[in-house]
Amino acid sequence: MTRIKFPELEQLERIIEQLGDRAHVEVIERIQYKGHEFPIHCITLGTNRPEVPVLAFFGGVHGLEKIGSQVILSYLQTLSQLQDWDQEFLARLENSRLVFVPLVNPVGICFGTRSNGNGVDLMRNSPVEGVGATRIYSGQRFTPHLPWYRGDDANMEKEALALCRVVDQHLFKSPLSIALDLHSGFGIQDRLWFPYASRKTPFTIIAETLALKLLLDRCYQNHIYKIEPTCQEYVINGDLWDYLFDTFVERYESEKLFLPLTLEMGSWLWLRKSPMHLFSRHGLFHPLLPHRQQRIFRRHFLLFDFLHRSLLYPEKWTQLNPEQKTSLEKKAADLWYA
Repeated sequence: MTRIKFPELEQLERIIEQLGDRAHVEVIERIQYKGHEFPIHCITLGTNRPEVPVLAFFGGVHGLEKIGSQVILSYLQTLSQLQDWDQEFLARLENSRLVFVPLVNPVGICFGTRSNGNGVDLMRNSPVEGVGATRIYSGQRFTPHLPWYRGDDANMEKEALALCRVVDQHLFKSPLSIALDLHSGFGIQDRLWFPYASRKTPFTIIAETLALKLLLDRCYQNHIYKIEPTCQEYVINGDLWDYLFDTFVERYESEKLFLPLTLEMGSWLWLRKSPMHLFSRHGLFHPLLPHRQQRIFRRHFLLFDFLHRSLLYPEKWTQLNPEQKTSLEKKAADLWYA
C-alpha cells in the first residue's frame, strides 16, 4: 500500500513539522483507495486537561470544497508562528484546547470529488432522517453513481466515524465546546449555520446560540455572516452535526454545552466575478484566482479568534437566568422560525 501525495496533505505535513512537540498529532484513520493509503490527521494545541473549553475545526468533508481545508491550514500556519512569540496566545492555550481535522475526506480532496472513495456524501451519512426531506439533494440511497448518496443504512463510512470519534473524545468530554465545520458553494453570502438541518424546529440551546450571535453583532457590527439554522435554506437526511448534537443531548442533557456550527462560504460571489470558472471542476466551490484565495484565507480569522475568546469568557452567552433564557427563546422563534 503506497501513500499518495497531494498539495493539502503536503502542506499539513510541513505545518506538523513546524509545530514539533508543541502540538499533539495523531493519525485517526487510514483510508485505502485504489492501492493507495490516505491518512486523516488530528492536531491538538493547548492543554489536555478535560475541564477546559474546546474549539475544533473540520475541513474537507466534501472533497470538492477544498477551500475549507485550505483556510484551516492557513490558520494553523499562523498559529504555529504565534507560538514562537505571542505570550497572550500561549496563555490562552494554557486554559483551552484547539483541535484540527483539516482533511476529513482526503480521497475526495485529492481527486476533486464531493464524495469519498465509495461515492458517499459524508454529510448525509448519519442515520438521521430528515422531516420532509424528499428532494434528491436531501440525500438518497439509490446509487453511488448519483450525487448526494448516503451510503447503506447499516454502517457509517470510516471518515464520518473518525470525525465522530474526535468529537466524542475532545468535545463531548469538555464542559463547553464549539465545532466549526468549513464548507463552500451556497449563495453569495457567508453563512454560519447551526442545527437542525433535518427538521424545522429549534434545538435545545437556541437561547445560548442567539446570545452568542448578539455578542458577535455587538462586538463586530460590520461582520459578514448571516447566522441561521441550516433548515432555513434546506432540509436534508443524514446530517452529521444533527446526529452528533442529538447524541450529546441524550448523554449529557444540561450538564454541558456543545455547539456545532457550519461555516458555509458563499462561493457564488466568486463566480459572479469570473463566470467562466463555472466550467472548471472546482470553480463552483473554490476561488481559482490566487488573490481571491489569499483574501479568503485571511477573511475568517476574526471569527476564529472571536469563537476562541467566547469559550474562554463565556459568561455573557452561557450563564443565562430563566428570564433571559425565555426572552431569548421567544426572540429566536420570531427571528428564525416564524
